[in-house]
Amino acid sequence: MPNHKAAEKSLRQNVKRRERNIAAKSRLRTLTKKVRQSVTENNSTTAEENLRAIISSLDTAAKKHVIHPRNAARKKSRLTRLVNSLKDTV
Repeated sequence: MPNHKAAEKSLRQNVKRRERNIAAKSRLRTLTKKVRQSVTENNSTTAEENLRAIISSLDTAAKKHVIHPRNAARKKSRLTRLVNSLKDTV
């Protein structure tokens, strides 16, 4: 338990930030699963739409320091390669 007013406020802020970060990371995981699912179903149009959505969300998360910018870049690169491999097989 915090002993000072400032520590109490800091605790409140940390709880809010943690909840916000957890929600953002959950959204990223959900969108990633959607991209991978559409690739396994060989649905290129849905895969591209989902890829645009995840790239936007990754950029936003990196900008807001939810994830590291390099982590976002790595995920974008891997998912883009995955969707492009779908185009090559068709």
